[in-house]
Amino acid sequence: MQKLMGAMRKAIQDYGMLSDGDRVAVGVSGGKDSLALLAGLAGLRDYIGIDYQVVGITIDMGNPKVPTPDWGRVEAFCRALGVPYQVKRTEIGDIIFNVRKEKNPCSLCARMRRGSLHDAAKAAGCNKVALGHHKDDAVETFFMNLFNEGRLGCFQPVTYLSRKDLTVIRPLVLADEFLVSSAARRLDFPVVKSSCPVDGHTNRERMKEYIRQQERLDHGFKDRIFGAICRAHLDGF
Repeated sequence: MQKLMGAMRKAIQDYGMLSDGDRVAVGVSGGKDSLALLAGLAGLRDYIGIDYQVVGITIDMGNPKVPTPDWGRVEAFCRALGVPYQVKRTEIGDIIFNVRKEKNPCSLCARMRRGSLHDAAKAAGCNKVALGHHKDDAVETFFMNLFNEGRLGCFQPVTYLSRKDLTVIRPLVLADEFLVSSAARRLDFPVVKSSCPVDGHTNRERMKEYIRQQERLDHGFKDRIFGAICRAHLDGF
């Protein structure tokens, strides 16, 4: 966890993600990435030298055809970290999978979840939202934009949303996924299995497998691509 928090600290300092007085809403999906982000931000409060608060927010998808996840262990995890936690119930899953019957649901689902998270963050008095995207996610997003849309692009480490008056930050952006996975295993994070009907069969999962294959054939492939993104200052890197 120390190496992971070191990578988070560097990202926060390099990209100016946090300032004194910030109140940060962490989007907690229940996956290893968001739980590592939550634990890291909670732990960094003690020695990073920035006075900020952390709030955990889960957007429950609300699909009546899928069992509702038990968020009790996540709530206990937040309590142990000294982090306020709330679950916002929605009907996003029902709308996407049962009403609209979307064949390619990921894009719409992501937009709806982001909207709900932003609204919940504002209601909780937060001025920033932290998302658990790490270095591997950045490389995957780069290739998804390149292969699917024919453009060079990625997400930004820091994004200001003028319509919501919120700043989105990604403190894990310099951390490799294996650091996140290692921390989750060693500290026994209360990971909640995804209730998404298409989990494991998305375009992102296919891109993840493509990068794994390239890494096996050419060790260092992922890091070179991420280095190129940073050297080109693509989307604020």
